[in-house]
Amino acid sequence: MYADTRTTLTHPETRTGTSSVPRYQPHRPAAPARRNRAALRRATPRKQTVRLILLGILCTAGWLASLLVGHFVEFGPVLHCIGLAGHILALVLAFGTILVVDWLGLLWLMGKVHMHASPKLERATKPLIWGGLALLLASGALIHPDITNPVTAVKLSCVLILMLNGLSIGPAMHKMFALPRETSFSELGRRLRTRLLIALSISQACWWTAVLIGLVNSTLRRWAGM
Repeated sequence: MYADTRTTLTHPETRTGTSSVPRYQPHRPAAPARRNRAALRRATPRKQTVRLILLGILCTAGWLASLLVGHFVEFGPVLHCIGLAGHILALVLAFGTILVVDWLGLLWLMGKVHMHASPKLERATKPLIWGGLALLLASGALIHPDITNPVTAVKLSCVLILMLNGLSIGPAMHKMFALPRETSFSELGRRLRTRLLIALSISQACWWTAVLIGLVNSTLRRWAGM
């Protein structure tokens, strides 16, 4: 009897059942919540794709409208001069801005600047670039382009490719800007590096082709007028 009492006092029995204190268990999110978040992540790229397709259709429709109006509608010499001045202004605005942005990208490739030096510049220059392209389309309709001329057709095609290329490079730029600030070009994934180089090459090739063809056409028209 005494042994039982000492055993009870020195080694009390562990309480179990309903009298035990419940341990803390971390809250686990419900399966539907996890599925909703996964669906949201899948929906975001889908929305971006739909948005890019709609913008591409809008750009193509604007380009086609400018081409048809410029070919079939005669606006007279006064509006032609106004359109030519606006065309030159739009070219300086858009092409000059593109050169600055691409130059900054070249400095990043050379390791002279950090990657995140360009997002602010990109946001600031985007209205200038797209505004210049819109002015190019509007003024181009006033100068009566000869779409039967193969050289002029190449120039007009370059303008459309420029707009579609500018839209398609958006997702790749967002992926790049989401990386750490010190990320170099060589540290990017192969697919992202290839996508950026292709977009840069298309941009420069189309811009310089359109500019040179425009200068040649303008010079030939002036000589023909003399």
